[in-house]
Amino acid sequence: MDKIRENKKWILLGITLALFLMILLSLLENRISAFDNRVYQILSVWISEPMTKIATIITFFGSALALIIITIIVCLILAYKKQKYGKYIIINLVIATVCNQIIKFLVARPRPEGYRLVVENGYSFPSGHTMVSMAFYGFFIYLIDKKIKNPYIKWSSIILLTLLISAIGLSRIYLGVHFASDVLAGLCFSTSYLIIFLQIIKKKL
Repeated sequence: MDKIRENKKWILLGITLALFLMILLSLLENRISAFDNRVYQILSVWISEPMTKIATIITFFGSALALIIITIIVCLILAYKKQKYGKYIIINLVIATVCNQIIKFLVARPRPEGYRLVVENGYSFPSGHTMVSMAFYGFFIYLIDKKIKNPYIKWSSIILLTLLISAIGLSRIYLGVHFASDVLAGLCFSTSYLIIFLQIIKKKL
């Protein structure tokens, strides 16, 4: 058990990276459509005008505009408080975005057709909103866990951000602009990436 605790981040890295590769292989071999269709069928039961408005608001928090605005605000606050984390927030956002675009270009999976509730362009795999949000808000979760001492503020913030990441992923499927496998792959890849990123910079934090 001690060995597992000591190496839990590497175990998580192995699991999430393996899942990402399994999803990618299933996609390339056309074996993922049943899973995608089933998840969409479950979420589509909830389709209504109020739910679509809520999903649109939630998905905005994973958009490039929202992440840039949040980055600017947080970096200004950190600069005012003479904290050094701002540059790593920017670096993390840039790396996650570039990785997402590279994978999208290489895989070139078309988006779902026929039931989109909002307009989106570009390729589908993996979900950019989900993947970048996982890296971006996941980094905040790490900083909150390490830097905030008040347990109420710490855990309420961590839970809120975790729910937000999950909700952004579900909103992409609900809105019909991503397959469930796009979202799951984005979560898995960013989890793997974030473990490596944090390992590289943790001494500087």
